[in-house]
Amino acid sequence: DQSKGYVVQLTGLPKKSLGTQFLSAVTAGFFMTCTVAPFDMIRTRLMNQPADAKIYNNAIDCMIKIATNEGPLTFWRGFLPIWSRFAPTTTLQLVIFEQLRGIMGMKSL
Repeated sequence: DQSKGYVVQLTGLPKKSLGTQFLSAVTAGFFMTCTVAPFDMIRTRLMNQPADAKIYNNAIDCMIKIATNEGPLTFWRGFLPIWSRFAPTTTLQLVIFEQLRGIMGMKSL
């Protein structure tokens, strides 16, 4: 796990500690949000367009129109609300996953 390696390197915490697992899970959630945010923006725009007066024909059309009319940084507008939605679930999933691996006698990732 790349983020866990960076956390261990920067903090000096043991690889199996709960703090390391938590910080690496938060980091993973941040980068997951970075990759998911553009698709979330496109999905939201498609879902919120009026049914009788369609603005976008499909996801590709929506992506092109957003990038050309509003700029590429628009894809990450609303980043904090998206991260606040993903961070808790991602953090819990990854920490629980690591804890279950330890309980089952498997090595930490």
